[in-house]
Amino acid sequence: MSAVNDFMGEELPRTEAVADASLPSAIRRPSGKLPRRLRPMLGLEDFERAARRHLPRFLFGFVEGGVEGNATRAANRAAFAALSFRPRVLVGTTRRSQAATLFARRYAAPFGIAPMGATVLSAREGDLALARAAAGANIPFILSGASLLPLEAVIAANPAAWFQAYVPRDRARIGSLVERVGHAGFATLVVTVDVPVSANRENNVRNGFSLPLRPTPRLAFDALTHLRWLFGTALATFVKSGMPHFENMTATRGAPVLSPDAERSHGRRDALCWADIAWLRERWLGKLLLKGVLSPDDARLAHETGLDGIIVSNHGGRQLDFSIASLDALPAVKAEAGEMAVLLDSGIRRGTDVLKALALGADFVFLGRPFLYAVAIGGEAGARHAISLLSEEIDRDLALLGCNSLADLGPHLLAPMQEARRTDRA
Repeated sequence: MSAVNDFMGEELPRTEAVADASLPSAIRRPSGKLPRRLRPMLGLEDFERAARRHLPRFLFGFVEGGVEGNATRAANRAAFAALSFRPRVLVGTTRRSQAATLFARRYAAPFGIAPMGATVLSAREGDLALARAAAGANIPFILSGASLLPLEAVIAANPAAWFQAYVPRDRARIGSLVERVGHAGFATLVVTVDVPVSANRENNVRNGFSLPLRPTPRLAFDALTHLRWLFGTALATFVKSGMPHFENMTATRGAPVLSPDAERSHGRRDALCWADIAWLRERWLGKLLLKGVLSPDDARLAHETGLDGIIVSNHGGRQLDFSIASLDALPAVKAEAGEMAVLLDSGIRRGTDVLKALALGADFVFLGRPFLYAVAIGGEAGARHAISLLSEEIDRDLALLGCNSLADLGPHLLAPMQEARRTDRA
């Protein structure tokens, strides 16, 4: 009985303490008590369930939804679920580290926060909260060009932040925006290239959502039935900062986010071509990446154009339905990328997902929705907690895989889930 008591009362806490001790202090879970709202959050999926209750239906649907039948969004998760691990044992993993180097900078973990537009609708000063949480944890943060906070305010909160832009084939507009971004102090520019036209997001139509928002009785009712969000986010934002505007789509301030008749002006992004990217490469002196690459042919062209990196991404399943899952596209894209950094987003929810992507060749991964849910539920503290949870999972999973560093990862540790089941039956 004493042995059972020893196991139940001591071994499990000691195991978790060892895992936590191997993490850098920047991403270690805080020693003090978590805010009450964050205590039930044990994994990133928990933030999504809480956000579904917290956010108005029109807003949660905008964040959570994909496009048309959501086939690509589902495929992203299915791609991770289709792979299993072949862990090694008796390796000795007390020296393990998840630190990763990207563009000559050493980060505490191999993941970052992806760009997300209109974040302040879900969380008051959401971009600032995410930027600060990322800076404190020493992980990358990418500010969206569709942000409702001025890019100058965000770079002041996180001087290492990256900027993501949507650009039309209008070199005067591209040039003036890039000049503003560089003058603000951003050193890394990410150009999203998988949005030549707006996607067919039927879920937004069903929920009455648009950008800019059109005031309707339906939206008003939805807001009034989510009072915590209404007073803690929407009204608090208007009282403190006034009506949010699209601040960073061009070099000047854009349309207000709530208007009966305002329109967002994207320009003709369907006319953008490789010659424009080459033109931009000549003018942008910092790191330049393309986001939305799924074809190995495009990876080769990006390399030939002199880009520093690409992000393998299907926009989280929010653009072309039945696009290939980002994880499935990764190996072929990696093979054509040369010395460019190959990053990945779309569908990551667990530490095991991160390690699968890295094992297949990704240099780094980015997550969007989970961190937006976290900041919506708990502000900057929620974002920090989400970062810590994911970091702890990666640390524990490295130990269970028999790896001391990310360099130990590779395809040899992976097996198709179906093959693993055949092995079990044998």
